[in-house]
Amino acid sequence: MVQTLGVAVVGFGWMGRVHTQAYARVPHHFPGLSLRPELVAVADEVPGRAEEAAAQYGFAAAHRDWREVAADPRVRAVSIAAPNFLHREIGLAMAEAGKHIWIEKPVGLTAEDARAVSDAVTKAGVQGTVGFNYRGAPAVAAARELIASGEIGTVTHVRIRLFSDYAAHPEGALTWRYERERGGSGVLGDLASHGVDLARFLLGEIEALTADTAIFLPRRARPTGATAGHTRATSGELGPVENEDYVNCLLRFASGARGVLEACRVSVGEQNNYGFEVHGTKGAVFWDFRRMGELGVSRGTSYQDQPVSTVYVGPGDGEYAAFQPGSANSMGYDDLKVIEAHHFLRSIAENTPYGATLADAVHSAAALDAMSRSAEQGTWVPLA
Repeated sequence: MVQTLGVAVVGFGWMGRVHTQAYARVPHHFPGLSLRPELVAVADEVPGRAEEAAAQYGFAAAHRDWREVAADPRVRAVSIAAPNFLHREIGLAMAEAGKHIWIEKPVGLTAEDARAVSDAVTKAGVQGTVGFNYRGAPAVAAARELIASGEIGTVTHVRIRLFSDYAAHPEGALTWRYERERGGSGVLGDLASHGVDLARFLLGEIEALTADTAIFLPRRARPTGATAGHTRATSGELGPVENEDYVNCLLRFASGARGVLEACRVSVGEQNNYGFEVHGTKGAVFWDFRRMGELGVSRGTSYQDQPVSTVYVGPGDGEYAAFQPGSANSMGYDDLKVIEAHHFLRSIAENTPYGATLADAVHSAAALDAMSRSAEQGTWVPLA
């Protein structure tokens, strides 16, 4: 029997819109799900934005203050897509109100923030899903199985990259993203958090790391009005960029494998160049987000001069079958958020966590804090 679940979205920038569209699509791709999301409320502090969202998507109520969502008994689950500095406050309030939460990474500004939200979710007995969407790609699921099966031997090393140009323009506005107090750790929280999650998802726990960071565009103009996404500003007062444009990090895994994680938000010529290369004693596996349905795979007994084959994922790999009937049919970014929405709703329906959890967010945030300390101290930092 299908039951209706009242859901709300807090923060209706681009990510809030993606969450909303994912809720709308879930029943079409996962018809066997026992919960059907109903769009009850949307909240955003920008004047008119919540009302526009309600008019476009059919939310029953629109609010400027997210606290009205917390107080609404019709809302049983909440997507938190607000800026990073609000994650902890909103997450705690929603959990304490008995609402399940689907929260975007990095879940606050620090590991302490992520841990506080995780503890609140556990104490309240509600479910918590985190927006580590790249692990949901069917090719990533296939790579994980390939690695676990031993087909590429014992993993020796991995390289994970997350390069983008969304902050490369010198006229990019000095929004909350570039402030330490509201944005947190810059590209660490924005992109490297995904890299840490992919590293753990594929290879297991990270034992220690050492990192270096840099700010390449040290000053930006302050915006004169409300912003969404990566707005330009040319005439505002210049202010300092307080958090990192770039990070590179060496990783030591508990398994004995080694890794390199590199992320940059100001890489001119790079648009969403995200991916990994995992090498083992008998082979390797490669993935590029921009060719999301493909894996490069090298396996066999040649070792030297061993070729790499392109493998197209298909039904049987992750959640691919919910979207396409045969291999090599394309999927996109929004599909990954539909998979997340499915994991979130299934977690609620079965009272069992599926997908990335707040525990995963705590591990990722702890690694980001360790990167910051390492960059300051110039040392290796162990992870408990």
